[in-house]
Amino acid sequence: MGAYPAYWEADVVLRDGATAHLRPIVPEDAAGVQEMHAKQSPESIYLRFFAPLPVIPAKDLDRFVNVDYHDRVAFVMTIGEEIIGTARYDRLDDTSAEVAFNIADAHHGRGIGSIFLEHLAAAARECGISVFTAEVLPQNRQMLQVFAAAGYEVSREFDDGVVAVRFDIDPTEKSMQVQEAREHRAEAISVRQILHPASVVVIGASRTYNSTGNLLLRNLVGADFTGTLSVVHPEADAVAGVPAVRSLDELDDPADLAIIAVPAESCAQVVRDCAAHGVKACVVISSGFAETGEHGLELQREMVTTARSHGMRVVGPNSFGVANTSPEVSLNASLAPFLPGAGTLGLFSQSGALGTALLAAAKTRGLGISTFVSAGNRADLSGNDMLQYWEEDPATRAVGLYLESIGNPRKFSRIARRVSRVKPVIVIKSDLTGRELPPGHQVRLSSLSGKALDQVLGQAGVIRADTIHQLFDAAQVFATQPAPRGRRVGVIGNSAALSTLIIQRARSEGLRVDSPAVSMHPEVSVEEFGRQLEDMYADSSIDTVVVTFTPSAGADEREIATVLAETAAASGKTTVACFLGITGVQDELTARIDDGEGTTSAHTVPSYVGPEDAVWALARATDYAMWKKADHGVYPEFDDLDVRAARRIIERNLEGVDAGERVILSRDDSRQLLAHYGIECLPYITSHSVEEGIKAAEQLGFPVALKAVHKRLRHRMELGGVRLNIDTPEELAEDWQGIAEIIDQLLEDDEDHGIDVQPMAPPGTACVISAGEDPLLGPMVSFSLAGDTTELLDDVAHRVAPLTDVDAKEMVRSLKSSPRLFGYKGLPVMNMAPAEDVILRLSALVEEFPAVREIELRPISVTEGDAYLLSVKVELAAQADRMDSLRRRMSMG
Repeated sequence: MGAYPAYWEADVVLRDGATAHLRPIVPEDAAGVQEMHAKQSPESIYLRFFAPLPVIPAKDLDRFVNVDYHDRVAFVMTIGEEIIGTARYDRLDDTSAEVAFNIADAHHGRGIGSIFLEHLAAAARECGISVFTAEVLPQNRQMLQVFAAAGYEVSREFDDGVVAVRFDIDPTEKSMQVQEAREHRAEAISVRQILHPASVVVIGASRTYNSTGNLLLRNLVGADFTGTLSVVHPEADAVAGVPAVRSLDELDDPADLAIIAVPAESCAQVVRDCAAHGVKACVVISSGFAETGEHGLELQREMVTTARSHGMRVVGPNSFGVANTSPEVSLNASLAPFLPGAGTLGLFSQSGALGTALLAAAKTRGLGISTFVSAGNRADLSGNDMLQYWEEDPATRAVGLYLESIGNPRKFSRIARRVSRVKPVIVIKSDLTGRELPPGHQVRLSSLSGKALDQVLGQAGVIRADTIHQLFDAAQVFATQPAPRGRRVGVIGNSAALSTLIIQRARSEGLRVDSPAVSMHPEVSVEEFGRQLEDMYADSSIDTVVVTFTPSAGADEREIATVLAETAAASGKTTVACFLGITGVQDELTARIDDGEGTTSAHTVPSYVGPEDAVWALARATDYAMWKKADHGVYPEFDDLDVRAARRIIERNLEGVDAGERVILSRDDSRQLLAHYGIECLPYITSHSVEEGIKAAEQLGFPVALKAVHKRLRHRMELGGVRLNIDTPEELAEDWQGIAEIIDQLLEDDEDHGIDVQPMAPPGTACVISAGEDPLLGPMVSFSLAGDTTELLDDVAHRVAPLTDVDAKEMVRSLKSSPRLFGYKGLPVMNMAPAEDVILRLSALVEEFPAVREIELRPISVTEGDAYLLSVKVELAAQADRMDSLRRRMSMG
């Protein structure tokens, strides 16, 4: 029996929000499989085995649990020590296998079959299998539904009382949509169980007033939690006025949520006890885990593994707590002595201290929140989970996240791009590349620059903020104003100098100021201010308005604020304000508007400390509104890809290679790999003498280029390793000999010292396209113009795969140097469509194969008519896996 890849094991979230552990079967599972079988109903046994079978025969059981993890693969799913389901495939021939599932009766309806199918299909594809078959009794509707709902093209045939099912397991757009939808529902439900508990138990609350547990309990009581509140204390009869029980055994009913504030060494046992008593989720306030070092990291992993294996989610450890301001819940299970009022902003923080600052800032600005979660060390519950929940949460209109690291950025990008289509996502900028993380935050490091993650999040429509201050600057616009209709800004105020500064800042932020600012007299009256405001809002050439007001003897600032609020609310146009040097007008900036049906609503104009803050917030809101309205394109469907042939090249080159090692493909294999994805390279012939060079040139056709094969000289024209535009045999002989002399002078190793002969591409602009599996970001595609200047200035466009056609176009046009491609100072306009096609095809390739560590096309020459690929390098990584793959699984923070 062979070994299986470690990444075949996974913690998974079930349909009802609970968790379970999935792993390949091992011989020691025999007793557990037999025990599950013994609990099955006669009907379930008949549906699985087509016969009554009270006990699995020893011979069959031995075969079930002994597999080779290639031609025969089986998985089990467990909760605690109990096996709740099995799934397997047995190879039938080179490309097909028969699958079978067996789900414990007590766990039907939890989505286990669909999760098994994803993991079996992923393992089968790695082993060269592309088709699944199954024989199912007609009355086994649940199993037939698993196949039908998976998103594959399923064929059925009825023969001899059995339904024969057959389907291709290569991912389809529909199968990916189905998987993402199931993942979204399950993870959203798991978060809802934390934020909408009907009962809470606090474990570790002492009678000491200043202790963490005591504070938590007092905050729960002070918030008027609407559910049942309990506290476990081994000695006290009550803590903070709440009656105490000695242990969880004494609770009348299981608690939905446990708040844990015990020493780190005791947490795993407390979590285990919670699992035994039916607790659904835990918030671990305790510190002393990964943030303290290796021992703490082991304690953290033990605790999370214990929780997940028993079906529970964990917030923390080292968490500041969670809160839900909904009147139906009124949950303040946090260390915050106060909460902002109920509102529409969802907040997530990885830092306890900054969690306090976030809540304080929201309260100071009068911004209400819907829910708040402090993830602490983010060992389990993450920002990705919260986005899944907030996407459809009706109480949340905007999302704010402080992220010190992203455990699974590719998944974050995928989810954020979907969430951003319905509500804004604001992220406070931190070192998200993982290079300078606080203790307790472990992620893989990116091989790309910090700009790559910025661009990936921009691709997802995420609004970036540098500080908490900026996060709430943006949040104020989203919470109070309609979406901007366009980029045209009107500026009005009683200071000409201030208006000039605003116009300059607006234009630098990408906004348009087409009309002159309306600069009124410093001592303007309320009446004149109101008339000028009405005229500006009536101007159809203005989409948004920036209003400033400085202290004036001509009008009371509160009256000005009232007029502004009422006029802005009636206009329906996005408005931001700066009352410079003036405080105490926030109440007057809120107007109540009657909708004509007896209902009034509040409309508040956000006011900022400085005009720069107001303009920045307006610009971010405008960028988001334009992104939301924009055409994001479609994912291309290529009908000329030979995925299986590409997989054979990769598997052949990685055969026998140890995990973690890298392999550079031969140039022939590299070109063949690309050819299977419809990407053709200019041919070349390697020569080792002048005569061979001339013969190659005559075969390929003059003019040709000569290029040294050796890596130190390849592409290095400045070192003499490249000669271009060779038109005759005589020129070739001279240039070939010139390169050979340089090789003899510079190189002393035994590597290939040959010289390639290649047809000359038509004159064009040299570009570089690269793609591959980044350890942190997943499958990435990058584009730049060739040359040292591009590399020195980091003028490179990055996107995460899969890419739409619009993504590819934006990559090319987002470079600062892109004007060189489109007629800058009389240069020819290049046809970028062929290069964009290459970008999309590389996106499909690296999306399919995580083992592709890097593909570099250097250069690809773009011309007025076409694109010509001159050279390619491909590097593979053995046993490469992807954090966000074609099988659902939870990452370990």
